Amino acid sequence: RMIKQVLIGFLCGAAILTVGILIGHYGITQSSSTMLKYPTCYLIKLFFILTFLHRELTKMPHMATTAGDEQTVQIMLKRWQDPKTGLDHAWREEYSVYLSFPDPKNPNKVTVGESAGFCVTFHRQSKKVYTSDQADPEVVQPYAAYSPAGHPKGKLVYANQGTPSDYQLLNNTVDLRGTIAITRYGGAGRGAKAINAAPYGVVGVLVYTDPLDINDGLMSDNETYPHSWYLPPSGVERGSFKSHYGDMLTPYLAAKEETYRIPVENITGIPPIPIQPIGFEDAYRLICDVKMDIYNYEEVKNSSNVMGVIRGSAEPDRYVIYGNHRDSWVHGAIDPSSGTSVMLELTRVLGTMVKQGQWRPRRSIIFGSWGAEEFGLIGSTEYTEQYFTKLSERTVAYINVDIAVFANATLRASAMPSVQNVIFTAAKQVNAPGLDSTSVYDNWIHYSNRSSTTHGTIPRVGYLSGAGSDYAAFVHYLGITSMDLAYTYDRSKTNARIYPVYHTAYDTFDYASKFIDPGFFSHQAVARTAGNVLIRLADSLVLPINCSDYAESLEDYLNTAVNLYQHQLKDWNISMEPLKRAVASFRSAATHLDQVILTIHSSCRPLKVRRINDQLMLLDRAFLNPLAFPDKRAYRNGWPTFPGLADAYANAESSGQASDWDKVHYHLSVLTQAIEGAAHTLTDVI
Repeated sequence: RMIKQVLIGFLCGAAILTVGILIGHYGITQSSSTMLKYPTCYLIKLFFILTFLHRELTKMPHMATTAGDEQTVQIMLKRWQDPKTGLDHAWREEYSVYLSFPDPKNPNKVTVGESAGFCVTFHRQSKKVYTSDQADPEVVQPYAAYSPAGHPKGKLVYANQGTPSDYQLLNNTVDLRGTIAITRYGGAGRGAKAINAAPYGVVGVLVYTDPLDINDGLMSDNETYPHSWYLPPSGVERGSFKSHYGDMLTPYLAAKEETYRIPVENITGIPPIPIQPIGFEDAYRLICDVKMDIYNYEEVKNSSNVMGVIRGSAEPDRYVIYGNHRDSWVHGAIDPSSGTSVMLELTRVLGTMVKQGQWRPRRSIIFGSWGAEEFGLIGSTEYTEQYFTKLSERTVAYINVDIAVFANATLRASAMPSVQNVIFTAAKQVNAPGLDSTSVYDNWIHYSNRSSTTHGTIPRVGYLSGAGSDYAAFVHYLGITSMDLAYTYDRSKTNARIYPVYHTAYDTFDYASKFIDPGFFSHQAVARTAGNVLIRLADSLVLPINCSDYAESLEDYLNTAVNLYQHQLKDWNISMEPLKRAVASFRSAATHLDQVILTIHSSCRPLKVRRINDQLMLLDRAFLNPLAFPDKRAYRNGWPTFPGLADAYANAESSGQASDWDKVHYHLSVLTQAIEGAAHTLTDVI
């Protein structure tokens, strides 16, 4: 019995942007090889779809909980509830969350010198206006979300990137008490620059975007936007300056109106002293004594996720989740509207097929338009907290497409090792933008690759470490197999740490269409690739999750750990042999399950297929351990590269204390037993 699947393709017209969506049905037989058939059965051509969506989403600033944000909520609901192209069901899910805003009546400002002869005042008139977008009265002034209000004054000191070692080194030669530190983005998290400074008596922190880090050193007006993609001198990067993700007042609980909230004074992970972002033009001019006047305030406000569902035909209680956040700091043409427009077009295509009765996935697909991501991944985190049990038991995978297009050179993917192969398969079936004879996969491997003992040379897939986007709660808190997909730039041609106008008032449709993705062809490539992955996860008889790729990653991490730690661990009578045996056990179990999967075909007993799929679905959950990171909120997953062991080893090596080496032994045991436990989940049921 053949199952039906869908391949999504966006075809381009010749002159102006034409988006076509090619939907093919192909059958898969699960045998020693996979047979694919591509009869074209569904073709829709629409003009200007992605361009229209992008313009609609970016015509107004839409910071979380503002009127612009509500307009985007209504856009999502209208499209997902459309009777002809919408989803089976769509609704809004509201949370009451703790946010931080600047006072529009008292703009934050930085003053130099006693005479206040030079004043940097942060409101919309203080930046250069190149398009009408920057003049919009709803553009929020640059500020550091969750910075406390205050009026510190002191001597200005340069503290590099504001890392602990930067302040320690500076303190060796300068008395930092009563000073204001100026730091550049990078090296440490935004809020950490102030958290690291406070113990030394620093009373305030300024942070700027260094032209060397973002503009390849270019600084003048005629070298930057609107003449190129580089950040203009007056551009200021906004952001959330807290360390924890999710709502600050309701840790581990969904932030509903009736939910218990901790006292504000008990909040951790936020700056203890005022901090303010500025542009590099202003940073260049700051000298001598500095006074900061910060008027930020905090408020609990309602923020909405917009959710949509396509119900599965055979396994409706198994979910593939696809998410993108909706809110932005200003217009957000790249972050996040590039991803929002891709998601809307993807749901339109799938919704049309469902409404016309031409297709329905085997498993349910859940689409999430997350709110208040820019304030620390709040919408997605509250969703995982509210539906913790259901999502833990039923979710197959999470696909995150936040910024769909950083630039137009190549695909970039970060993912759990078990799903790299399904990404590769999808990328091989999509043409690279502007390169009709070259696939996204072949183009990707040209820009970034690594050597695999199993597969040879393959594209390099990154790690889902930290909390850079909405995958964080799914990976670190729930242990759900996840990935993050985007198109990006050629790193051999620029040292920019991210696209230069990130989180500024210049991230507009004009900028995106001229300098990031003219013609929106890379948007189409991401939509085709992510859509292909989505359909494979939602519609394959056996989940395309590869345990042997997981085993290879574990072996790579083990080899690294042995080379780094084994010699010194022997001096403390700590053996790595149990870890080696655990990794070998996982490899054996993965190989065995691979052989079992090869025997699966469409006539197999449904319960056998379900059992194997559950083993694959729950693999990443096996690595969750609440004891692995006791000092980190909502981190329970030990990926990548054995971080708990690495942190403990670095601390012990630094201190030399026997008690710290005991902690190394402890983390080694936690790691070993997690891998052993994961191996047992892959073996036959007892």
